[in-house]
Amino acid sequence: MSKSNVETVTSTADRVKLVLAVVVIAAGIVAYSLLENQPAVARVGVFLASLVIAGVIAWFSEPGRRTISFARDANNEVKRVIWPSRKEATQMTGIVFAFVVAMGILLWLFDKVLGWVIYGLLLGWR
Repeated sequence: MSKSNVETVTSTADRVKLVLAVVVIAAGIVAYSLLENQPAVARVGVFLASLVIAGVIAWFSEPGRRTISFARDANNEVKRVIWPSRKEATQMTGIVFAFVVAMGILLWLFDKVLGWVIYGLLLGWR
């Protein structure tokens, strides 16, 4: 087989796996609806089981492996981040709140001045 044929077979197999995962999730939703006379725990259990089965099916596809690789890489990046201390986070939150209040007052004043100019001076409605 040529390389393009192998890629086509692989992508077709991956598509089938992903479609099968979606079908399993849909079956879980239908089962949840059909089991309306059963206890809620059983209904939710059936639905969660369908999600787990669909996840396992998707995991064995190439997009699933790439997603897991991405999640591992993202987790490694999060570990490398230098997180702010509690004091720094509190200070920055205070600065943000103060800025929001200041901008709110500034915009309120700007609105009142524009309202006075437009309605009071130009249109003479007041």
